[in-house]
Amino acid sequence: CDICGKSFSQKGNLNTHKYIHTGQKPYHCDICGKSFSQKGNFNIHKYIHTGEKPYHCDVCGKSFSQKGSLTIHKRIHTGEKPYRCDICDKSFSETGGLTIHKRIHTGDKPYHCDICDKSFSGHGNLAIHKRIHTGERPYPCDICGKSFSQKESLIIHKHIHTGEKPFLCDICGKSFSQRNSLTEHKHIHTGEKPYDCNICGKSFSVGSHLIRHKSIHTGEKPFHCDVCGKSFSQNGILTTHKRIHTGEKPYRCEICGKYFSHKGNLTTHKRIHSGEKPHQCDTSEQPFPENDNLTIHVYIHTEEKPYHCDVNDKSFSRTDNLTMHKRLYTGDKPYHCDICGKSFSQKSHLTHHKSIHTGEKPYQCDICDKSFAVRSNLTAHKLTHTNERPYQCDICGKSFSLKGNLTTHKYTHTGEKPYSCDICGKSFSHRSSLTDHKYTHTGEKPYHCNICDKSFVGRSDLTSHEVTHTNERPYQCDICGKSFSKKSNLTRHKSIHTGEKPYQCDICDKSFVVRSNLTAHKLTHTNKRPYQCDICGKSFSLKGNLTTHKYTHTGEKPYSCDICGKSFSRKSILTYHKSIHTGDKPYHCNICDKSFVGRSDLTSHEVTHTNERPYQCDICGKSFSKKSNLTRHKSIHTGEKPYHCDICGKSFSRKSILTYHKSIHTGDKPYHCNICDKSFVGRSDLTSHEVTHTNEGPYQCGICGKSFSKKSNLTRHKSIHTGDKPYHCDICDKSFVRRGHLITHELTHINEKP
Repeated sequence: CDICGKSFSQKGNLNTHKYIHTGQKPYHCDICGKSFSQKGNFNIHKYIHTGEKPYHCDVCGKSFSQKGSLTIHKRIHTGEKPYRCDICDKSFSETGGLTIHKRIHTGDKPYHCDICDKSFSGHGNLAIHKRIHTGERPYPCDICGKSFSQKESLIIHKHIHTGEKPFLCDICGKSFSQRNSLTEHKHIHTGEKPYDCNICGKSFSVGSHLIRHKSIHTGEKPFHCDVCGKSFSQNGILTTHKRIHTGEKPYRCEICGKYFSHKGNLTTHKRIHSGEKPHQCDTSEQPFPENDNLTIHVYIHTEEKPYHCDVNDKSFSRTDNLTMHKRLYTGDKPYHCDICGKSFSQKSHLTHHKSIHTGEKPYQCDICDKSFAVRSNLTAHKLTHTNERPYQCDICGKSFSLKGNLTTHKYTHTGEKPYSCDICGKSFSHRSSLTDHKYTHTGEKPYHCNICDKSFVGRSDLTSHEVTHTNERPYQCDICGKSFSKKSNLTRHKSIHTGEKPYQCDICDKSFVVRSNLTAHKLTHTNKRPYQCDICGKSFSLKGNLTTHKYTHTGEKPYSCDICGKSFSRKSILTYHKSIHTGDKPYHCNICDKSFVGRSDLTSHEVTHTNERPYQCDICGKSFSKKSNLTRHKSIHTGEKPYHCDICGKSFSRKSILTYHKSIHTGDKPYHCNICDKSFVGRSDLTSHEVTHTNEGPYQCGICGKSFSKKSNLTRHKSIHTGDKPYHCDICDKSFVRRGHLITHELTHINEKP
């Protein structure tokens, strides 16, 4: 050739070759108008229109339009690969395959796309590439009508309809619909990773994984969605993405009939039916249904986190976790509810949210038949039957059934709070706590009771509320048989029997049954009161205390007794009140066996055995066993009377005295004697009265042995032995045994008669 210097043995071949330089294609198809530079190619092309395949394989009966294709095909049966690479000794059944292979070593890519300038090592690869620009798909499926740009893709596609998997692994017997799938599968057995990244040196067993990996370095995403404009690094990912817009799910499970948009999802789904888990961890020998699951699992052993956030340098073992993490900063919420329009950053959150509208709970426990909206909740629930807790904290040794619970638990050691509110900047250790917190800004209550239409911020709040309609108490104490509507209440109750107080203050070593009590206690050391009443300005260390305090302004009493109908501003007061009807006293003194309605009553009582008085007045030095008694005592020095009667305006230093006083106006006497039916304003009055029936004096003088029905009478009596006169007149310094005597005396200075 006088243009490129290439030589040929026949003049006809030279003439045909020159058509490459001139672009001349003298052979025209009169059916489709396509032109060819070689007559042989033209003749072969005609078979596309006629469907003629005159060359038949005498082994499998398959037919071909070209004799050369039949010759190459027969090598599948014989295994013959006569063309060997003189660089790496790899063998090929076709000379074209060897030619293209050699270009891997030379880097030669002689075929250039005249649209985007991309280069290819094979002419066929260029032809297929050009169809990206033209959109041409000349190979239609005669079963479903779908078209493909490559003949090989059509052949592979037809296997979906026929179920044919002609390529068999001779090691494990697994079958594949594509030869390259078989080749890459064999790498699992050999451990071979022939595809090396020339940037970071990482190796891969599958060529597509290398291509996907390289996009991490280049950031290249050449495939664009013409619906939403999103870009992708691989054409296959774009094809799968488009199914979000079209709703197409071409892959069907022949066992249960379920459809999938990804072939990989169908493969994974089938393992639910077969129970197959072909990928095994060589460290823990744990099997997995997917190789991706195995890869992520291995990071537990290696502690590798290859995906890094470029905002805060946090690392992740999974790319999807990194993507979700970045949405904390971008605010991106690509998943929208088509019912209410709410948006979510994760698809799983959208799925979970939709169950609120539909009420659907498709995941059922095969042990107790309980149903769940989310698969992960079912998985967590099943562990309650097995008591399995595979995740252990390496700091304190505590075990958990879920990895997420372990991660959250570790924050108690590190103090980390990774979830920040973008409105007020407050941080939280739980994502769910942040979600609930944000509702305080928006006022949103998305969980609605379908019985009374009451709304709640969290699902757990709704669940707890629903129990009030059914009176269901599924959690039972295995020691005393008492039942509870919430598991947390049962856990708290059990501490009465065990005496366990697992939450300890690191400042004063005081221990608590409930974490929230520890949190509240710690604020006593800091004197921090972040919650302020917007009506009177009073501050509180706990939000719950502020909420309860506001009821004093609004008069609201949301907790009603279902026996007598009386209402209360605090749930704890209602619980205490109900004990009047039930007589229940669950808190027992282990010294004298006396029982009490509330834990605080027991705590106050226990001090009578130890005579401990840890609360001291900083004005007069007097000590008290209860903090409330000290607070009450200080009002003697300050004269403060913060509790006002809304009927007559009279003020009192103690709330209990105000309550007692109000009964004068209302005539209410809620405490009844079950012997003579006499009623009393206060519980202490009832207790004193009951002694008149038994003649029992429970309060005994340790000096003379005299007994009294009331503790105050005993205290007054002891002053006879001690000579103590604790009430002093600040005008003449005279002292008195009783406060009443002091008041009467003070009137003598102002000539007032009581």
